[in-house]
Amino acid sequence: MNLHNLKYTKGARGHKRRTYGRGFSSGLGKTSGRGTKGQHARKSGNLRIGFEGGQTPIYRKIPKVGFNNYNFKKNIYVINLDQIISSNLTVINRENLLKHGLIEKQPWPIKLIGSHKKDAKINSAWEISVELISKPLLSKLTAAKAKVELLTSATEPTTNKKEKSTTKKATTKTSKKTIKKAK
Repeated sequence: MNLHNLKYTKGARGHKRRTYGRGFSSGLGKTSGRGTKGQHARKSGNLRIGFEGGQTPIYRKIPKVGFNNYNFKKNIYVINLDQIISSNLTVINRENLLKHGLIEKQPWPIKLIGSHKKDAKINSAWEISVELISKPLLSKLTAAKAKVELLTSATEPTTNKKEKSTTKKATTKTSKKTIKKAK
């Protein structure tokens, strides 16, 4: 190999930028590749996306159809066991996770899930207080005798529905029957 037979690898020198409107010898002088006259030849001749020359565009003619579930989605912080092991946490709660940058300052519930690695070591000195834990991880934590406390989330809707009383229906039916018999 000598200096006279060295070659650049493909793409090493980058792409040369074109110079527009700097004379005929540049290859793109005079009209700079815009052609002659017309809207696109002007300095502000670019049109926005969806512009159809002034007529009502198709996206305004078509009705809004469908439903979007965006407003009703449940946001959950999902934290992997590997993240906890790598950050060397012993007390796992919202404050410590926020301090170590594993979650942001949002009132979303926190869910712990297991590790991708099969040999992940669960520490018995862990004190965990989160809203949700996956079932396999919960069984591993209880087997390792780690302290686990499941919190109730403030953002989740409570499921305390009032029980419907069946006694009212029964009394109204009997009262109607007694009225008919009295007539």
